[in-house]
Amino acid sequence: MAQKQDIRTQLLTASPFQLMLSLSVPAIIGMVVVGLYNFMDRVFVGQLINEVAMGAVSVSYPFTLINTGVSTLIGVGSASVLSRAIGKKDQNTVDKIMGNLIAMNLLLGVIITALGMIFTRQLLTLSGAEGEILNHAERYLHIIFAGSLFVNFAQSANMIMRGEGILKKAMLITGTGAVLNIILDPVMITAMSAQGKGIEGAAYATVASQIVTAAITLWYFLTKSKVVRIHRVRLESSLISEILGVGFSAMLMQVMTMVQQTTLYHVAARHGGDTWQIILGAALSIQSFTMIPLWGASQGFQPAAGTNYGAKQYDRVKQVTRAFMVGVTVLSLIFYIPIQLAPKTILSWFIKDAGIASQGVTDFRILFSTYIVLGFVLMVITLMQSLGKASKASVLVLMRQIILFVPLAILMPQIGGLGVHGVFLAPAVTDLVILVLAIVMLTGEFRNLSKLTLKGQR
Repeated sequence: MAQKQDIRTQLLTASPFQLMLSLSVPAIIGMVVVGLYNFMDRVFVGQLINEVAMGAVSVSYPFTLINTGVSTLIGVGSASVLSRAIGKKDQNTVDKIMGNLIAMNLLLGVIITALGMIFTRQLLTLSGAEGEILNHAERYLHIIFAGSLFVNFAQSANMIMRGEGILKKAMLITGTGAVLNIILDPVMITAMSAQGKGIEGAAYATVASQIVTAAITLWYFLTKSKVVRIHRVRLESSLISEILGVGFSAMLMQVMTMVQQTTLYHVAARHGGDTWQIILGAALSIQSFTMIPLWGASQGFQPAAGTNYGAKQYDRVKQVTRAFMVGVTVLSLIFYIPIQLAPKTILSWFIKDAGIASQGVTDFRILFSTYIVLGFVLMVITLMQSLGKASKASVLVLMRQIILFVPLAILMPQIGGLGVHGVFLAPAVTDLVILVLAIVMLTGEFRNLSKLTLKGQR
């Protein structure tokens, strides 16, 4: 109880910039190490096997977001409910969180494993993968789907720790798994390459690391957690609708990224063939990894916004929001500047052929041109999720991931002879439109918070 009170007091009283640093840094590190799983798979596969194998892992990546989407649905929804319950001092709700989370993971994890393993090849053909890329990708993704239950539990339960405000422990647990994956990747790829199964070695390394992470996480909640403990493992009807409502918009960001990237790979294959699929795979690998620190900052922002909102400190919600928005913009410059200055060098981490890497330089810069504003957009989405306003968050996500993006990705290669270059331009155009919508939505929400503050003062 003392631990909970200390965290609650910090969230409600610490200066906004102090909160931004204390919550964001461990959350960012934790999310970065999670992102290292697939990122390092692609680096090691590209360097230790070949570009085709790297392309196969890249084409597989959007479909791994099915798991990420489910864990985000459960984890973000549960964390939002938890942080507001802590703000209200509602221990009854806090005690139901983990049992409900485990039950939801068991149900959805088994479904994803079964369907994913049965329809692996059919899913991959949606991305336009063919020949050796398709064969390699099928072998890799089949193993990844087999570990779905462990991946989903480890990631969603880690979000509960972040929602509680225990971000350093969350970081250490995910970091353990990521370091293990980095160690196992080259070992297992090299060991299995002799049998022509190097790409399977990368998949086995990832799944083994996630199993270890899931085991440590379960042990923590069974024996160490002082606030959020596992009581009865069952679906709680009083929580499910709110968890699904809030978590749905967060899940959309992951699942729609799958649709988004699958569309890009398919259009790139049609207009540019295997070479441009490889270039796109490298560019999207880097873009996906650089989004992870921003996701980490949003995970740190969520308990701060949700707890203050639950405690009816509406002016402080606005102050914390501004602090985190400044923080993510500064953070984005760390990646934005080097990529714009040395795109060929960074593409070469994944593509050994210097000619192919040079071919993709201009389009890589275009794809990455709007990264600088994505942190702001993500904070607006996270704010809506934290306040329990799922519909507003869903509007932004659907507009960015599907409603605007998919038509643009299909149409732009056909405009003015752009061809495959239109594939890289479509995300940038989409992001600029979404930025305007996010500014409008944030302005309206700040007005609502100001009205609530005045109402509370009467």
